[in-house]
Amino acid sequence: MLIDKENIIKCLENGGVIAYVTDTVWGLGCLPDNEKAVKKIYEIKKREPQKPLILMSNEVYNLFDYVKPIPKIGQILIKKYFPGALTIVTDKSEKTPDYITSGMQTVGIRIPDNEIFRQICEVVPNHVLATTSANLSHQPSAKTYAQAVENMSGLADMIIPDYGFVAQGLESTVVGVMNNELRIFRQGQIVLDE
Repeated sequence: MLIDKENIIKCLENGGVIAYVTDTVWGLGCLPDNEKAVKKIYEIKKREPQKPLILMSNEVYNLFDYVKPIPKIGQILIKKYFPGALTIVTDKSEKTPDYITSGMQTVGIRIPDNEIFRQICEVVPNHVLATTSANLSHQPSAKTYAQAVENMSGLADMIIPDYGFVAQGLESTVVGVMNNELRIFRQGQIVLDE
């Protein structure tokens, strides 16, 4: 175990916001059931309120409570690409608060393929984080620890080192799987055809 789990848990349970490495770019996250912490992420990033956050975990089954049953096409993508650089947008369940989804009835879910992120999720309550990229809105995503520190110093409550488990530097592909239909919202690291 590389991470400082006690301080991470304490920070999150006190409504804190943490910055951390993923397999794609650096992330900024908090506990999904803490509305005050979610609002803090929007304030830190100067993020438009109509832009939702996504939910990330170390294991896909930790996210199942937050979504309605995933259509077959989504299940195929999960088997093929999780963990990895794919965000799947699907219908949310009652457990996912509207303040995460900007009032939308869908939510993005993702399992990053990064050891440090996995360790963080193992220790946080419910193993799920509400998350977005660690940068100010309309600015480039942080790709390194140094960039994350530059972007989030004095803003995030904690910036967790990457311990050599670096980000690849290209955002995840975002795909919607509502009504068993595939819709690509953003082509990223994984190239998909509609």
